[in-house]
Amino acid sequence: QVQVVESGGGLVQPGGSLRLSCAVSGTFFSLNDVGWYRQAPGKQRELVAVIMSGGSTNYADSVKGRFTISRDNPKKTVYLQMNSLKIEDTGVYYCNSKMGTREYWGQGTQVTVSS
Repeated sequence: QVQVVESGGGLVQPGGSLRLSCAVSGTFFSLNDVGWYRQAPGKQRELVAVIMSGGSTNYADSVKGRFTISRDNPKKTVYLQMNSLKIEDTGVYYCNSKMGTREYWGQGTQVTVSS
C-alpha cells in the first residue's frame, strides 16, 4: 500500500523559511515523479514544484528563485525548501507521487505566512 506523508508546515513571518518533507512508501520511489501542490482558501489547487524521477525540476513562476525542490531516493523523501515566504504562499501544501497512470496524494500540511 502506497503512503504519502507530508510534514514541516507551520506558522512563519513574511520573509521567513520553511522546509517541507514528503515521505513516500510502498512504491519504487526512484521511479516516481513527485510534485508539491498548494491550495489557498477559496482557490483551486495549483502546482508549486515538481521533480521528475530523473531529477529534472519545474517550478511555478510565482515561486521561482525562492523555492527549491529536491529528492533523496535512499530515504524515499522529497523536500521543498521555501525561502523568502510571502503572505500569498499561505495554504495547504500537498505532495503527489506519480508513476505511470497511478498517483497518490498525501493529506497535506498547513503553511501560514503571517505577521
